[in-house]
Amino acid sequence: MQQSLQITRRSASNLALAFVLLPKARREAMSALYAFCRQVDDVADEDTAPESQRAAALARWRADIRRACDGGTPEFAVNRELQPVIQQFRLPFNLFDELIQGCEMDLHTRRYADFDALERYCYRVASVVGLLSIEIFGYQNAACRNYAVALGQALQLTNILRDVRTDAARGRIYMPQSELQRWGVTEAEILEGKFSERYQRLAEAVAERARGCYRLARQTLPPEDRRSMIAAELMGAVYWQLLRKLERRHYHVFGPQPVRLGKPRKLWLILRTWLKLSLGHASRNYGEM
Repeated sequence: MQQSLQITRRSASNLALAFVLLPKARREAMSALYAFCRQVDDVADEDTAPESQRAAALARWRADIRRACDGGTPEFAVNRELQPVIQQFRLPFNLFDELIQGCEMDLHTRRYADFDALERYCYRVASVVGLLSIEIFGYQNAACRNYAVALGQALQLTNILRDVRTDAARGRIYMPQSELQRWGVTEAEILEGKFSERYQRLAEAVAERARGCYRLARQTLPPEDRRSMIAAELMGAVYWQLLRKLERRHYHVFGPQPVRLGKPRKLWLILRTWLKLSLGHASRNYGEM
């Protein structure tokens, strides 16, 4: 588990932050899963490497995680550390495959026609991680799967709104083309980092979609599983506050520094989430204005 823990500790990810609320065994299992997700995502985002090289590398990761799922001997250290987690929590290969398919989309898909196409991408790169995670968290009610899908969509849409500038620097525009046309925003404006009232309306439309996903996640989380979903609920709280911060800035993300939540704010959210769920209070950490 050494390499997975090192990858997790080096990361400034909000997902890694949420692990602090988990019991030690589940925290270590989530670190192993996170390390895998981080590695395959880094392969897709290594823009200095040719697309064919990155595609081949992702194919190796797919073959290796299949070996881990099938009881063989994985090539990559991260997958060797993940293998006992796969076996203990019965994590299925098809979800890992979906996640890698999402990473492969980043190799060749630079635009998304509409929200349906974007939703498919968000499912693969975010909701699938949620579906794997809830198996590690443990749950009683199968409705938790719907919760994981909705929350994953919400988190990824929030990421997209935050990262418009950095994604544009890679030639990627995740906001649907149909919405650009609806609000009269050109690709060139986004690629050149030009903020306008039209762009603000575009971002608000994407944000409203995200808010709907947060509300759906809150509504579909079974009461009996609130405590086991504490790490996921913290993620929801952190990203909801990030969405609200973007809203207060009118979604202007073209400055030199990305919009983030400060460490004191995150620590407060950790404490609030822990207290609410420990005391048995229904979560209202996100999805309400």
